[in-house]
Amino acid sequence: MINNRMMHGGDYNPEQWIKYPEMIEKDFEAFKKANINTITVGMFSWSMLEPEEDKFEFDWLDRIFELAQTNNINVILGTPSGARPNWLAQKYPDVLRTNEKREKMLFGGRHNHCFTSPNYRDRVTKIDSKLAERYGNHPSLVMWHISNEFSGECHCDLCQRAFRQWLKNKYETLENINEAYWSTFWSHRYTNWNQVESPSSIGEQGVHALNLDWRRFVTEQTIDFYKTEVNAIKKFSTDIPVTTNFMADTVDLWPFQALNYSKFAKEIDVISWDSYPAWHNDWSEDFEIAMKVGFINDLYRSLKKQPFLLMESTPSFVNWHDINRPKKPGFHPLSGHQYVAHGSNSVLYFQLHQSRGSSEKFHGAVVGVNGDTDTRVFNEVSDLGHSLTNYDSIIHTMNQSDVAIMYDWENDWILKDIQGFSIKNMNYIETIHNHYSYFWENDISVDVITPDESNWDYKLVIIPMLYMMDEDILQQIEKYVSQGGKVVLTYMTGIVDKNDLIHDTDFQERIENLVGSSLLEMDILYPKQRHQLLYKGQTFEVKDYCGVIENNKSEVIANYQSSYLKNKAAIVKNQYGDGQVFYIAARTDKEMLHYFYKDFAEEIGLNDTVIKNSNKEVSIQRRSDDDYDYYFIMNFSEEEKDVYLNEKMKNLNSNVEKTGTITLSGYEVKVLQRHRLRGEL
Repeated sequence: MINNRMMHGGDYNPEQWIKYPEMIEKDFEAFKKANINTITVGMFSWSMLEPEEDKFEFDWLDRIFELAQTNNINVILGTPSGARPNWLAQKYPDVLRTNEKREKMLFGGRHNHCFTSPNYRDRVTKIDSKLAERYGNHPSLVMWHISNEFSGECHCDLCQRAFRQWLKNKYETLENINEAYWSTFWSHRYTNWNQVESPSSIGEQGVHALNLDWRRFVTEQTIDFYKTEVNAIKKFSTDIPVTTNFMADTVDLWPFQALNYSKFAKEIDVISWDSYPAWHNDWSEDFEIAMKVGFINDLYRSLKKQPFLLMESTPSFVNWHDINRPKKPGFHPLSGHQYVAHGSNSVLYFQLHQSRGSSEKFHGAVVGVNGDTDTRVFNEVSDLGHSLTNYDSIIHTMNQSDVAIMYDWENDWILKDIQGFSIKNMNYIETIHNHYSYFWENDISVDVITPDESNWDYKLVIIPMLYMMDEDILQQIEKYVSQGGKVVLTYMTGIVDKNDLIHDTDFQERIENLVGSSLLEMDILYPKQRHQLLYKGQTFEVKDYCGVIENNKSEVIANYQSSYLKNKAAIVKNQYGDGQVFYIAARTDKEMLHYFYKDFAEEIGLNDTVIKNSNKEVSIQRRSDDDYDYYFIMNFSEEEKDVYLNEKMKNLNSNVEKTGTITLSGYEVKVLQRHRLRGEL
């Protein structure tokens, strides 16, 4: 990993305070007081680093590195490509983006640039090279942060040409692309490559394979731009790891949709992400939000099967939610611990020092605008920072999972684009959350894998709604199950290929052979309509999707109980080789899924017997190495909760050993160490 201490700190923009050097000195005093050991600088500094073309000014950044080294603070140095200076856009207008309506954008905002533009790539390469040559081997530098929150797309002529070349490389001939896009329908066949245009609301939007390919191209073009920056840096700074910060939807906590992070992750040394959930809202309980945060943590940890970094979070509130509510007193240390519990080796913030002006001046910060530290927020940040100093032994540990749930960015894209089924109630992520929630609420670690993952070393793999399935993933399922694995599939599995073409009969028959049943049709319900199913003596409601299946060789373990579906199979279990496939034909609420997965947990030994926890508001996550387990016991409620320790463990923050019942006050966290071999310290 990056270094041998848990990182605590975050984004620092000292260029705002160059005219007030005493403020910068005061900041570093505050950092020491708050146990801050890491600062991220440079991401939005281009206009101060290069105020005019080829006129570079590094003295102010030199001073920051000096202060960091004096105070034993890590530096994560960001490249400034996420917010280019005005002079660059004025001199090289091709660097500005063109939107999907083919309108050239004006200078402004962030990420308003074309990743294809040679001028932009040249200028970025030059500033990155200058930074790497000057700071690439500085003793305080621990990581390079490439750009910031890559996102968006450009539809300019440069990008159109690049897109056409990308398609030529993929399909080789017009006949192949016409076949893949099924373009004979609506008489949309291409007769020359120049007819291909990116999707647009004033042009083509109905060819789903084109929409998919455009998203794939945007991902690959963004990665190619990213690699241009990495190559510039690595010429001078060969041994320093590289990251860029991934994102997630802040309200529903979906994986970020603009880019396929499973592809991007292959080019990144350490995964990092920015997390800004809407805690204490009026539509979810805090433990439900924590479950969704846990899902994203598990997804990003699983992308490289190694610890990740929380690159940004807020110590209090943000300024861009509809309602910007601060974290309640005592909640911040809990929320910070959750990331570490799921595999993060950092708790980093945006921002360390509050800005006086512009768009994020009311975003939460560790230090107030005038250098204020006598605040509840600063004190809670300090408390968390003090706790993190006790966890250095944890940074080389990992979360070990016997269960995997599959999520696929491209499947998500195509389900959002679909014209059929129930457009209003597709709910792919909500469905995955419902499957995941049982394991989170029962303290069972989960890896969230993508179709790129080929090493399925799990007792159970759950694959909800994988509508788009290719030969590779089907073969992987067949191999895994035949060798003794257990897989759960659901309605809408394996309907189309990677070009959104409905699979041929042979492919469909292989899926039916896996499931042991024929998949006849799908009953699509209106939002208020319900059917019922009976599973092990309990009746549960089903909604939205009710698959009609005909049992051939599988065992029926749940039947529909209403309407024309009465007594027909709703869930089947099929022996396939040495393993088993479970097929859930209907959408249920999570209560039924919890009842269903309880059997798996008992049958294949998923439950951890070291700690007994009967509180769904209390989450227990475990990180382990060869010698020790580290249990994070987190109370996401304001009420006291008890758990029971079956073995003696040591509290890392108090060094007190304990067994039996322990009580957590509201929002309290306990981090306990257990010797794996002896069951004691």
